[in-house]
Amino acid sequence: MTQRTWLITGVNSGFGRRMTEQLLERGDRVAGTVRRAGSVDDLVTKYGDALWVAHLDVTDTPAVRSVINRAFSELGRIDVVVNNAGYGLFGAAEEVTDEQIVRILDTNLVGSIQVTRAALPHLRAQGGGRIIQLSTYGGQATNPGACMYHASKWGIEGFMESTAKDVAPFGIGVTIVEPGGARTEFRFSSLQMATPMPEYDGSPAAMTRGAQDRSRPSLGDPALMAARIIDSVEQNPAPRRLVLGSDSYRFLLTALAERLAEVEAQHDSAGQTDITDKA
Repeated sequence: MTQRTWLITGVNSGFGRRMTEQLLERGDRVAGTVRRAGSVDDLVTKYGDALWVAHLDVTDTPAVRSVINRAFSELGRIDVVVNNAGYGLFGAAEEVTDEQIVRILDTNLVGSIQVTRAALPHLRAQGGGRIIQLSTYGGQATNPGACMYHASKWGIEGFMESTAKDVAPFGIGVTIVEPGGARTEFRFSSLQMATPMPEYDGSPAAMTRGAQDRSRPSLGDPALMAARIIDSVEQNPAPRRLVLGSDSYRFLLTALAERLAEVEAQHDSAGQTDITDKA
């Protein structure tokens, strides 16, 4: 097994925490970012210099550049950059506030974009590396009552797909991770709920209001999912998407089949808008 150095945003919880624990245990180095000071002190005590920690709010673009540059400068080569920091926001379009819209896009979309942009010059200079983007099946499929969460994830998937084509000649691989529900703290500590409007009571959008119900546990084992994400780095070329969870597979397959059917139904009509005059 090749020992690597990883940079992971948001290592204090969720997949970021579980990946960091597994990587350190097997002897890899991790440069981790946290928003709350002291939140990984237990890991620092246990693993010492193998864990490099920096405070970072990914919505602060100058700070993103400073932290990424410092990590590469102090650690030398970083093999894998993982965009893990992010959170959820549920509510219909009318229910979410302007501030909530800006914040989730700044975090889930712009934050990951800026981390990637800051890391790319270093990855190119060292001759390659891997970028892993934590997304969700909700980056390809949608549920009612989660429009802004989906907007942030569909946006980052488009950015990553295009960027993957841009950076492939430099030996940089990009993988988008599509997990289903996992038994992490996400639904209870990383999910914001919009203030409900009575007009949406009983509507499809209201289905998300029970998302934080602990009597409905998720299917996915976060430790197994973290291990699969780590193992994906051994694949060459990098898998474009990594589907984790039977629920994710089911949602993705259904959504993609429906979209393909809608496109194929327009096979004859699509070309009717082409310019046919060859003169």
